[in-house]
Amino acid sequence: MLERSPKEIRKFILQELKPKGPIFTPFNVITAPIILIGIVLIVLRLWKGLGATTNLSQDFPWGIWIAFDVMCGVAFAGGAYCLTFVVYVLRNEKYHPIIRATVLNGLLAYMFYAGAIFLDLGRWWNIFNPIIGNKFGYNSVLWLVAWHFLLYMLTELIEFSPIIAEWLGLKYLRRVLSGLTLGAVIFGVTLSTLHQSGLGALVLMAKNKIHPLWWTEFIPVLYFVSSIFGGLSMVIFEGSISHRVFKYRIPEEVHHAHPSILLGLARGCVGAMFAYLFLKALVFVHGYGWRYIASPMGGWYLVEVLGFVLFPALLFIRGIRRENFTAIKVAALWTMIGIILNRFNYVLIAYRWYLPLSQRYYPSLIEIWITAAIVLTEIWAFRWVVNRMPVYSESEEEAAVADRSLGVTR
Repeated sequence: MLERSPKEIRKFILQELKPKGPIFTPFNVITAPIILIGIVLIVLRLWKGLGATTNLSQDFPWGIWIAFDVMCGVAFAGGAYCLTFVVYVLRNEKYHPIIRATVLNGLLAYMFYAGAIFLDLGRWWNIFNPIIGNKFGYNSVLWLVAWHFLLYMLTELIEFSPIIAEWLGLKYLRRVLSGLTLGAVIFGVTLSTLHQSGLGALVLMAKNKIHPLWWTEFIPVLYFVSSIFGGLSMVIFEGSISHRVFKYRIPEEVHHAHPSILLGLARGCVGAMFAYLFLKALVFVHGYGWRYIASPMGGWYLVEVLGFVLFPALLFIRGIRRENFTAIKVAALWTMIGIILNRFNYVLIAYRWYLPLSQRYYPSLIEIWITAAIVLTEIWAFRWVVNRMPVYSESEEEAAVADRSLGVTR
């Protein structure tokens, strides 16, 4: 393929901006109004402030935007750093067919979910302060997380940029960007290990406000380990849907490799989940957790650990042994629900658990609507990219270029 001229690129992009396929599909008809109303509500929130649009308060400064968009969204994006490490550093080519989609999912997750953190800021116009040097908080975990979010988004953009160059027909730029991939992956994995645990470190300061069964000095480690099986479960969930919705965009050999990939991802989930359970057991014994287990919150703790970590881990094992892919997909979805429950416990449910229900935080309709709009917008963006860029396929020539830049021999 010859290099495109700037004029040809502009013409090509304008052509690609046009809708592909029918517009008035059930999905579009249902989700488009939610997104449009969500945009209006976001403008209203930025204009009127938190007090007029949310149920946040001084007692409950973090709500569903932090609990779901940031805490859960970043954990679900963990599949990107896991698989890029496996493919580009460990040179395991088994997962190469899904690496592009996984990186795209991680990039969009950080752009939409971590990027949505500005909604939770009272003075949202000061969001650039940690970046531009206005009152650097060198000792602040939040300052560290803010910088890591920005750097990791740029890193994932570098990892995905060869696909954009390939889409635009820029062969030379594609070769240059492919040469940056390995360094970007190593840097990205380093950042991920730090800010995944950094999110856990944010709740360390609330020791007296979080139930003793959840609070421990090892929260950062637990957050990091849970991001591994949470991220891999998202890859299973997203990949299973994509292989049905975008089957016309996926080569036949990738379809054939999908069952083997699912089994490998499930094994990774099981290993991380049992490591997590081992850590939880150590923390439980070290913190004398049995003193609190015979209580309503103790029962809720068992529901989380046994019902949403141990049970899906056993379901994964059953699915692996019998090659039951339905069981694997159900286990992945169950695990994702468990991640959501875990993050909600830290930020909402086990936070100031001693208050009566009438004094606790419940998200407003505006908060819920905006959250739904953000999720649906991310899905629209993912669909737009997959329908245009070579996310699930690459030409033999482009694959050879990438292999040479990484020193891989197929």
